[in-house]
Amino acid sequence: MKYIKNADILLKHGDVPAKGKILELLDRLWYEMDSYRIIKNMVKIEDGTLHIGECSWDLCKKKNIYLFGAGKACNAMAMAMDEVLGEHLSKGIISVKIAEPEDKYKNTIAYVGGHPLPNKEGMTAALEIIKMIDDACSDDLFISVISGGSSALLTCSVDGITLEDEICTQDTLLRSGAKIGEINAVRRHISLTNGGRLAERILGKGAELINIIVDDGIGELPLVNRNVPVPYSATPVAEDSTTLQDARDCIENYNLKNRIPKSVIEYLWDDDPKKETPKAFNSGITHFVLNSVPDSCEEALKIAKDMGINAMVFSTFLEGEAREAGYFFGSLAREIQANKRPIVPPCFVFCSGEATTTVLDGCTGKGGPGHELALGFALEVKDIDNVSLASVDTEGTDGTTVFAGGIADTHTIRQIEDKGYDYYEIMRNHDSGGALEAIDSSILTGNTGTNVCDFNVMYIGK
Repeated sequence: MKYIKNADILLKHGDVPAKGKILELLDRLWYEMDSYRIIKNMVKIEDGTLHIGECSWDLCKKKNIYLFGAGKACNAMAMAMDEVLGEHLSKGIISVKIAEPEDKYKNTIAYVGGHPLPNKEGMTAALEIIKMIDDACSDDLFISVISGGSSALLTCSVDGITLEDEICTQDTLLRSGAKIGEINAVRRHISLTNGGRLAERILGKGAELINIIVDDGIGELPLVNRNVPVPYSATPVAEDSTTLQDARDCIENYNLKNRIPKSVIEYLWDDDPKKETPKAFNSGITHFVLNSVPDSCEEALKIAKDMGINAMVFSTFLEGEAREAGYFFGSLAREIQANKRPIVPPCFVFCSGEATTTVLDGCTGKGGPGHELALGFALEVKDIDNVSLASVDTEGTDGTTVFAGGIADTHTIRQIEDKGYDYYEIMRNHDSGGALEAIDSSILTGNTGTNVCDFNVMYIGK
């Protein structure tokens, strides 16, 4: 397999036929959604003209071409654009989550930012991008490559809020159980880069901006045609749909006002209209979306058809506690196997979105929502045969692990017990990653070239 590096190990135990079908589908899915491959197919330069999909730009009319970006899929996106632009690229600056030996750039500098919590290197990248923009002129062209994770990886808070304050704020929010959209409302309003601030800065110089985006927003519609520009909001390079009041509501609804640094509270509760993020840009900006969250399910349906296996999409809006979602998938597997509804087995069931885990202070386990969802599923199916589920973060790292997620089947609970683990202690300590890694049930990919939140695939045999 091209993307799953430890497939051989994963298939040495448990329900091998069911797991094999899931791993084949996942590997093929990552190929279809790899942004490096997609960009190389849709972007080219001919006779001094830049072609992106169905649009074109005369580079002879541009003084400088700048590339910048951030996100968990940024490595692949930036490599593709760096190669295509070649000598036309004046300078590139990106912030990535993980730098790998295969990452090669000619005219682009890569910083390793922090995720899910920001770090100093990510802030350095942000400051360098801001300087690059401030030194630009109206004849310059900026191209961004943005994917999920940019809010943490490209961080630079407003004056008066330190990096340490921002780290504390984001850590508190991530542990609160708040949904990612609620968290982003806070992130964007204390940032000099997020919530459209970079786009605002570029357009303020009179320069032009092209955005190439992998969209991880929950609730988007499947992509119709990636070669055609589309309206877009959020991220550092587009208008922001959240408000200052949304940020305040998040903090108050989760009772966090006394746990968030004073500098952040004072800033957000100041009604200065200049603190609101930009809500609309009239011209000078073009958005191309390569993939969005529901596209993983759409592509999976095509792959399943090619494999000759019945399949359905259950939801592309998954949110909530990961373990609870795992219990639900387990009950759905039992229903399908026992009563042949809502789909007749053998079959796949797909679901995308972003489950979360509420982590209390003092928890020392490792893992993420994907591992925890898979382990919750395992508890529900421990007494039935021929079912399996994989839950992965599509960019390749789940929570605090180096793994994309976990895969579980009817044998998983017995296997972790044989290793001395207690299921309920694992869940209390959020150590699903440690438990699944111990039984060789964590999926290893490295950077995958995409990031469309979480993808869950369940296989149910007869």
